Formats: sequence, structure tokens, C-alpha cells
Amino acid sequence: MIERGSGVAVWRQIEEALAADIAGGALQAGQQLPTELQLADRFGVNRHTIRRAVATLVERGLLRVEQGRGTFVQDNAIDYAISKRTRFSQNMARQNLSSDIDILNSDTVPANAELAELLQVAAGDMLYRIKTLSKVEGRVVDYATMFFPTSRFPGLPEAYLRHRSVTRALAECGVADYTRRFTRVTARLPDAETVDYLGIPKNRPVLHVKSLNVDAAGAPVQYGVTCFNGDLVQLVMEQE
Repeated sequence: MIERGSGVAVWRQIEEALAADIAGGALQAGQQLPTELQLADRFGVNRHTIRRAVATLVERGLLRVEQGRGTFVQDNAIDYAISKRTRFSQNMARQNLSSDIDILNSDTVPANAELAELLQVAAGDMLYRIKTLSKVEGRVVDYATMFFPTSRFPGLPEAYLRHRSVTRALAECGVADYTRRFTRVTARLPDAETVDYLGIPKNRPVLHVKSLNVDAAGAPVQYGVTCFNGDLVQLVMEQE
């Protein structure tokens, strides 16, 4: 039911009601959305209000518009496998999905106590910090920040810029293989930067993932913090 005067915009309430229909299965993947007129009758509003709610759901990736056909519930969320060897490009390729990575920023920062312990360096030692956006089928699915020890991997940012792949960049720097030591997943509200990059409402929780990768000898090579758009991605824990 729409509650006027509740402090929440009517179009936002409709957006959430339709999102709940999708999450609960009342509107299933691939199903065509009722017409604007039908939705306007259901919620007792004008078509402009419906149009705004639907447009927001399209931006969130829950609905898609097919020209000349109508609006449909987006196909099921993308499976993102978390395993001993988690590789973004391989994850997408095996689902026949196109993917790309945008590099937002690359700089160096001193290791704080937490990062120093994780990467087994001294507090204050310099780390490469690389921020990226991952896209699948043109949609932004995650915003990530990665850290690497500068003393061990001179030139790594340049290698990453060339390859846009952690695996290839580390290989160029002498690490032929690496594995995941841990993955820690929580749900939390996004900060302002994440809201901006993922294009999501500030009250929409994201999947907040911390991970540490190590080389064959067990030495840390990369620590990362990734915020996944939970509307578009579901994390799948795989055993090898």
C-alpha cells in the first residue's frame, strides 16, 4: 500500500514495491512488466509517477527496456564465483558475458597498522593503491580498491594498466600463480564514493568483500576491498 505523507516519495515506494515483487518471485526473471496504465491503476497514481519508479529500477539493473517490445524483469543476478583462485575475467567468460575494467586511480599510500599486518610489511611502508570499476555487459557491478607492496612489485601499476588484469600484472612482476587466503563478506550501507560509482541509492546495502591473495610460498601479494552491487551480483562460494 502507498502511504502518502509518510516522508517517502510515492514513486520511491512504488520502486521498492516492484523490487520486492522481483525479489519475492511475483515478477520473475524475463517476465514482462505490466503496462504503465495497469501499474497506475494498481498503485492509484498517474503514469508519470510509474515512469519514474520504473526508470530507477532500470538504472538499478532490475528491469530492462527492449525497444518496441516493452519492459522486462532483468535476467537472474550474475554469479560471481569465490574460490581458491578467484579471477574476474574467467568468472565472466565462462558465463559468456562481456566484461571490462576501468582504472579510476593509481597512487601510493603508507601502510597503516591493519594493511601492514595483512601484507606483512612494516607500518609506514609504501603500498600501491589501485581503484577500479568492473563492468559486465556494460553495467557497473563492483567498485574495488587493491593494495600491493611497492618494494616487491616495482612497476606493477604500469603492468596493470597494460593488461587490466591482476593475474597478468603479477605474472609480469614474477608471481606465476596466487591463491585466495581468505574472503570476508558483509552487507553494509555504501559510503558516498561507492554510491556515486555504483549509481545506487545511499540506503541500498552493498556486498562488502575483503580478500587477501598469497603466492605459492604463502607470502601476501594483494589485499582488496570490493563493493558489489547486490542487485546485479550474487556471490557463489566454490570449493576446489
